[in-house]
Formats: sequence, structure tokens, C-alpha cells
Amino acid sequence: MSTPLDEVFIKVRAENRAALIAYIPAGFPSQDGCAKIIRALAKAGVDAIEIGFPYSDPVMDGPIIQAAAEISLKAGTGASDVFAALKVASDAGVAALIMTYWNPIERYGVENFAAAVAAHGGSGVITPDLPIEEAELWLSSTSRNAIHPIFVVAPSTSDARLAHVSSKTGGFVYAASVMGVTGVRSDISLDAHELVSRLRSVTSLPVCVGLGVSTREQAQSVSSYADGVIVGSAFIKLILNAHDEASAITAVSALAAELAEGVRALR
Repeated sequence: MSTPLDEVFIKVRAENRAALIAYIPAGFPSQDGCAKIIRALAKAGVDAIEIGFPYSDPVMDGPIIQAAAEISLKAGTGASDVFAALKVASDAGVAALIMTYWNPIERYGVENFAAAVAAHGGSGVITPDLPIEEAELWLSSTSRNAIHPIFVVAPSTSDARLAHVSSKTGGFVYAASVMGVTGVRSDISLDAHELVSRLRSVTSLPVCVGLGVSTREQAQSVSSYADGVIVGSAFIKLILNAHDEASAITAVSALAAELAEGVRALR
């Protein structure tokens, strides 16, 4: 299978840099505002966009993403809005992904969810809380619909499990840089570098680091050893703190451009 996500990694490897991947929850700060943010991120140099499926019990999300999800859920965001945002990202010329807990997939219907992702231009789905041992139905559905099942590993993951999870993953392996929930951090843990090194010994898939990147310097640092840099909370924090959607778009565009420079700085 070849998806726009696969094309991104071919492109960035040819350019000797890491991919910049942004995260934005569907329906945040509003349906129309989300679409504008997605287009602004694409225009500013982001290579791929993860559309978050807002969920009422986000066990892995820190307070910033939880606040955004709450705003989105209060506005009535549902599966159709998530898929619509996915299509906005795909139409904007970037690789488009969904990040969701397992419950919304199960509620929507596993096969139907995978089919909808493909129909809206999506390259894959990140499922942070789906254990690989319980993923058989999901893996067969993603395979039938030619989208990537993307799993998350952490510094605490054993070497044997890294190999097992990587063997079932498509697109890239999502390496959580630290233990704990999502959020902006002042420094990225050394565990991230070690985790990427451990993954390199068991898989040839691209490895992308998420949880904590918020500055050009951090993006540059992570891009020196990872294939992709994932940024979510930093963008969301700017939107939450903005006076209106127009200023939010300006702030997000500026940070995305800064981070895009960071992942290209080592060329």
C-alpha cells in the first residue's frame, strides 16, 4: 500500500530532514475555525496533520488537549465532523490522519470507521489505547481499506514488545517521548532518543516523536534522530489563549513556520 503519508516520508528523506506533524482536535475552536487552522498549518509548512477525535474520557491527554476537547464536545462535534476535518486536511495537500481512542471506533463500527477514513482521504489512524493483543479486527479492517494502523510505544515498553508492536504498525511508529500525559514541556526527555534508538534495532519503519515539542530548538533537536516531530499542545495552547480565531490562526501559522524551520535546520 502507498498512501500520502508514505509519500511524505519519501520526500523528507530525500530532503534529509524530519517530517513536521501537527495535531488539532476536530471542531476546535469551532467547525469553521478548525478548517481554517488546518489550512493555515498546511500553508505554513506542516507535512501531515492528525485530526483528534474529541473524547469524554481522554486518559492520555493533558489539561491543554482536554480543554480543547471539552470545547469541541460542547459544540456537538461527532464522527461526521472528524471525517470532514480529515478531508479538509487531505484537500490541503498534506497527509491526513486521525488520532482516536478505541471507544469511538467501536461505537461507529470498526469496518465502517476504517472505510470512512479511506473515503475522506485519510492515510491512517493512531490508536493510543488499543493493545496489540486486541487489535486483530482493527488490523484486518485497516488492511482491507488500505490505511495504516499506527500504534504508540513509550520508554517503558520492553524490547520484545517494541518488536511485536512495530511488526503490526503501518506508516510510522509513534514514540511517546516521556511517560505520562500530553503537554508542552521545557525540555524533551533523553528517554526519547534512547527509545528511537531501540526502535531502530527492531523496525525499518519511520519513527516519529510526540509529547512535548513546542519550540524551533526542540524540533531541531528531535529531528536530529527521529523521522518525524509531532506537535499538538503547543498549537492548542496558542488557540486557547488567543482573543479570536483570526489571531489564533496568525499565532499558529507563526509557530508552524518556526517549527518547519527547525526540522529543516540540519540539512
